[in-house]
Amino acid sequence: VQLQASGGGLVQAGGSLRLSCAASGRTFSSYVMGWFRQAPGKEREFVAHISWSGGSTYYADSVKGRFSISRDNAKNTVYLQMNSLKPEDTAVYYCAARTGTYYSGSTYQNQYEFHYWGQGTLVTVSS
Repeated sequence: VQLQASGGGLVQAGGSLRLSCAASGRTFSSYVMGWFRQAPGKEREFVAHISWSGGSTYYADSVKGRFSISRDNAKNTVYLQMNSLKPEDTAVYYCAARTGTYYSGSTYQNQYEFHYWGQGTLVTVSS
């Protein structure tokens, strides 16, 4: 599985960006897809994930109510809509894929629970 993230850039605080992650492979629709981010000098942290069907989503508290994850299985793409951006959202954003069975209500916040990673896209929020 190859993942290609895009959509990052420079935005003012309060603005919006939409990240995309295009995946290769015919089994994309069976993966749990997630977004993580890593700010300079900090560890990679969980942002959001979405079940294979799109029917179940989970967010970090720091982005809940501002970010929205979605997917289009016909296009092998997962999205992260980011609204009301804050300077503390500045980071490299990575998309990731998790294989295996998804159990309703499960949450995966540890990066080691994801098996494939994209190259990252930089989001910079100016104050």
